[in-house]
Amino acid sequence: MTGLLTVQDAAGEQFLLVAECFGPTLQGEGPSSGWPAKFVRLSRCNLSCTFCDTPFTWDTSRFDLRQQTTRMSVADVLAWALSSPVDLIVITGGEPLLQQLPLVTLVNALLRAGRRVEIETNGTVLPHPDLLVDGVWFNVSPKLANAHLPQHKRIIGDTLAALATSGHALFKFVACDLADLQEISQLQERFALPDVWVMPEGTTPEQVITRARLLVDAVIARGWSLSLRTHVLLWGDERGR
Repeated sequence: MTGLLTVQDAAGEQFLLVAECFGPTLQGEGPSSGWPAKFVRLSRCNLSCTFCDTPFTWDTSRFDLRQQTTRMSVADVLAWALSSPVDLIVITGGEPLLQQLPLVTLVNALLRAGRRVEIETNGTVLPHPDLLVDGVWFNVSPKLANAHLPQHKRIIGDTLAALATSGHALFKFVACDLADLQEISQLQERFALPDVWVMPEGTTPEQVITRARLLVDAVIARGWSLSLRTHVLLWGDERGR
């Protein structure tokens, strides 16, 4: 388990580095696609994917992260999340597991309040055991070669294997073309990934639909699921949707 960022004041109150909170909206990806949700997007990431659609969480060459980040207490994030009756809270990033010690506090409070939680992670940071509990689901998105990162940075075998056997995770891969599917097959076999979803890369409706049509038959033939990006189909790359 690795918790790389911990923000706590002298009185012991825990804080999170938050890029944005938004919703109610719809979860746009995976099996909960179309479900009403509120999103907590945490700042900072340990990867730098070329197709990343949230570079304001990590890219210091283009963004002043101090201006893009709000330091929020766990209590304030919780109050915002519970301010409407939406029952699905999606915690995303960036890479949210970089802040998982205060995240454990937030998630436990959400569960006590009757919410269910989805955590979107790149699969490089091992979750704290207190996050692998009923009511919490991990949407794990390991990065393929199309992210243009060294494999040793984007594929952490011990973490993927642990998530694969946890009973709390699915695996969602961003694919650009048919060649990406072979790489997904190799990762599925290597780590015994139990639930594979393929999501076409794109930040416009046209890109998503074009790539989905290219991939869909091969995805079906492999027994996998296809996830469209519902929020992109509806709102393009509009932030906060």
